[in-house]
Amino acid sequence: MTLSNKQKQYLKGLAHPLKPVVLLGANGLTEGVMLEIDHSLDIHELIKVKVPTNDRETKQLIFDAIVRETKAHKVQVIGHVIVLYRQSEDKKIQLPR
Repeated sequence: MTLSNKQKQYLKGLAHPLKPVVLLGANGLTEGVMLEIDHSLDIHELIKVKVPTNDRETKQLIFDAIVRETKAHKVQVIGHVIVLYRQSEDKKIQLPR
């Protein structure tokens, strides 16, 4: 499933007031962090993850790894924060067509 521009705009609006659920620490992207992101996506469907690094290439590699490993959709990247969406079985968020 790919997200249309209309669906991405809708999700961006929903994500705006959210605070980052997962913050990467000094150890970077560990297995425990990936499990936490995966668990948060199961519960919330739409989350923010903050990656506090000043190296753009490293940050992009981390974002790509998170998207690949969680099979989530990258809705938006703003600075150090990535917004992720993955539909759960409950389908809590109804996307527009």
